[in-house]
Amino acid sequence: MAYSTWENKTSKGSIYETWNKTSDNELSGKSYIVKEKDTIIFENIRLVQEQNRLFYIPTVKNQNGGLPVRFAAKTISETQLVFENPQHDFPQIISYTKISADSLVAEISGVRNGQERKQTFQMKRMK
Repeated sequence: MAYSTWENKTSKGSIYETWNKTSDNELSGKSYIVKEKDTIIFENIRLVQEQNRLFYIPTVKNQNGGLPVRFAAKTISETQLVFENPQHDFPQIISYTKISADSLVAEISGVRNGQERKQTFQMKRMK
């Protein structure tokens, strides 16, 4: 049973993010697109609490040699989660900002090739 599924509608189709609770200390997520009958997974994500710290750990296909990258929580509040890894090429910051119970904005940002970059994803909870 899915913990929650979120949709980001784009001009090229919808991107989905699904989260499941796998233990008391961990959520697992995946982002994917559905094309016709095929599900194409972009990344698998672990949201893990370790020794009173929260980590966002994505594994992205065809990036970082297929190895996970760890982002440590910098901000945890009722409306926002911000994770940071200053050593990562891009992004260095991943954030989720709650707009309402069924709406959030996901954002990746940082510096790439000396330029500040930011990508924003408007997400709606699927009913």
